[in-house]
Amino acid sequence: MAKKLSRKVYEKELFRLQGELVKLQEWVRTEGRRVVVIFEGRDAAGKGSTIKRVSEYLNPRVARIAALPAPTERERSQWYFQRYIQHLPAAGQIVLFDRSWYNRAGVERVMGFCTQEEYTRFLHQCPIFERLLVEDGILLRKYWFSVSDDEQERRFHARLDDPMRQWKLSEMDLESITRWEEYSRAKDEMLIHTHIPEAPWYDVESEDKRRARINMISHLLSSIPYQEVHRTRLKVPTRPPGTGYRRPPRLETHVPDAAAELAGQ
Repeated sequence: MAKKLSRKVYEKELFRLQGELVKLQEWVRTEGRRVVVIFEGRDAAGKGSTIKRVSEYLNPRVARIAALPAPTERERSQWYFQRYIQHLPAAGQIVLFDRSWYNRAGVERVMGFCTQEEYTRFLHQCPIFERLLVEDGILLRKYWFSVSDDEQERRFHARLDDPMRQWKLSEMDLESITRWEEYSRAKDEMLIHTHIPEAPWYDVESEDKRRARINMISHLLSSIPYQEVHRTRLKVPTRPPGTGYRRPPRLETHVPDAAAELAGQ
């Protein structure tokens, strides 16, 4: 196992890469390109924290996160890919899928939320669907975050003991421990059918979250031929002199100064 990346080195390189992501965003916006990035992997593999670092300095009007809830009864009656299509980017947009249509190949398959027929149909249709996206000009990138069973279990325990992160755990997440091999088989079968030249999978080793974030962002940037867009330099104007306007009294329903106590301490 590679040595864990130091925080100092990690934060310096992450900030540099985030600067490049801002340049990528401006290129996507001005060139009218469409980018889709899929984040998949084991529970607690670090997908969410990586998405957070990717999107941290990006304009939410340009780069947005799609994290869909469980499908409604109506959505379950639709063509499987239908509810994902409405979240695809328009010109000048980036969409980060925090899990995606690959739910059918993973949790739905293992937990029995879909039939064998639906699962087989997905494996047949998914490569066709993704080829259509790429053929239409969408830049599609798919990342699988890998983590060992021991490290996954350690992260689960850490979340259970952290009141700020307990919301990240569900009974279904914890069941992935007892179904480890089933998820492994499902992943391997998924890759056999959906690792295609037009939209290949990229494996992100995520035992060390810092290293995983750096590696994933570096690869994403290297895979897209973006260029820095020179923006017009803005200048803060001089405030014009007043015209005698008198403002009404301030609202009495102001927010109490809770910070005053902290300042006093």
